[in-house]
Amino acid sequence: MNTLNDRKTLVSQVAEAMGKRVYNDGAENHKETAPRLELQHESPKLVSLEDAIRRSGLRDGMTISFHHHFRGGDKVVNMVVAKLAEMGFKDLHLAASSLQDVHAPLIEHIRNGVITQISTSGLRGELAKEISHGLMAKPVIFRSHGARGAAIASGELHIDVAFLGASSADPLGNACGYSRSENAKSICGSLGYALPDARYADKVVVLTDDLVNYPNTPNSISEHDVDFVVEVDSVGDSSKIASGAIRDTKNPRDILLAKQAAKVIVNSGYFNDGFSIQTGSGGASLAAVKYIRQSMIDRNIQASFALGGITAHMVKMHEEGLIGRLIDVQSFDKVAAESLKNDPRHKEVAAYEYASKQEQGSATHYLDIVILSALEVDVHFNVNVLVGSDGIIRGAIGGHPDTAEDSALSIIVCPMLRGRIPCIVDEVTTLITPGRTVDVVVTEYGIAVNPNRPEIAERLREAGLHLVTLEELRDRALKIIGTPAPLPFGEKVVGVVLNRGGSVMDVIKDIKE
Repeated sequence: MNTLNDRKTLVSQVAEAMGKRVYNDGAENHKETAPRLELQHESPKLVSLEDAIRRSGLRDGMTISFHHHFRGGDKVVNMVVAKLAEMGFKDLHLAASSLQDVHAPLIEHIRNGVITQISTSGLRGELAKEISHGLMAKPVIFRSHGARGAAIASGELHIDVAFLGASSADPLGNACGYSRSENAKSICGSLGYALPDARYADKVVVLTDDLVNYPNTPNSISEHDVDFVVEVDSVGDSSKIASGAIRDTKNPRDILLAKQAAKVIVNSGYFNDGFSIQTGSGGASLAAVKYIRQSMIDRNIQASFALGGITAHMVKMHEEGLIGRLIDVQSFDKVAAESLKNDPRHKEVAAYEYASKQEQGSATHYLDIVILSALEVDVHFNVNVLVGSDGIIRGAIGGHPDTAEDSALSIIVCPMLRGRIPCIVDEVTTLITPGRTVDVVVTEYGIAVNPNRPEIAERLREAGLHLVTLEELRDRALKIIGTPAPLPFGEKVVGVVLNRGGSVMDVIKDIKE
């Protein structure tokens, strides 16, 4: 090709064959007519909450989502739903990773028809009480954390608009749960439960109370996944992250249970150099980590990683060299959040990377030991962590069934009685974690080992631990408090519990006063 005209002719022929236009430098060069945005001060993504909602394309009947990393200090759900109500939206499906006591204002939005469906891992407080008494026409759909992540990734749970609170974000949407600026207000650490929403939602709105200069790095959520950024006064109260179920326990019974659980771990056959561990959100299960520390020092062994909700205790052991890596789907206190910010060996994971049954690389598939709490355990080792002995929803599935199934050793810590309420029963009120996935139940009156794990029972017996059956614990409880009256359940289904694979595990009926 010897001439410019020959080349232009060939370019035109190729463009025509591909169905594309030919580049025209004069028509397509907008450098002089479109001034460059100053990213430190403005961005096409930086809008008000109302503008973000309008421009997202949200319509009645669609699904909106939220995360719960600020737990009892969350301010995003109430703020956004109040704005949606003000704007006249109706019949919305609220898909939150979990809902807390602080979300009681949703009751009025349900009564007014703004919210007509809820999907979540848990419910607490007045909202849970009202729903337990039949507030909603449609039953709440409950999924574990791993199942929610998998459902979002597969499209089973389709999210139209995700509203995600972030401790810091820049004007293009690079966001995370901590901040490197001096103006940090609301630090939550890992955004693991928000990451599936950010990746798969049709539209993503990041709300932050710390708008920082571009680029906000390192980040949990990429600008690639964010459509709008909204600056607000506050996304959450960090002081209320470590509250309620995950507060460090000083209860003597919880401490006794934690010490017993630690003895089970040490003598289980899985307490070897390179073991991995996770603790649930209950006081006793969280505290158990403290009591294996000295045994690790004495035996000169290190855990390869600690998983799940990361606490200050785990961070301390990590910094001491007792835990090699921290894999964090949710930071349970500000110490853990600061560690995630500063320590490259502290890894943040999305919910589906944490515990999805369908994800081959899920961290739970490599988990040796998990210590979990329970509201009830029945004689078949089935566990309930969602519905109280009064029939009121008062907890969360969390990662309970995910970790129990995938771990090599699952330990449930549970008192035999709470006040005058038996926790070891004939049949759990609501089935959350199947007994086939539970290996050991630790109570203050003895340790029960699943008959499917005789080798563990033998090791604990040789260590001198007091072994009992769940039937013995049930009978002992009944001798103390008598047979409880049956709960006054109605006929209305107020909740549906899905298992990790998406099948219906159980239903929750309304409770009568």
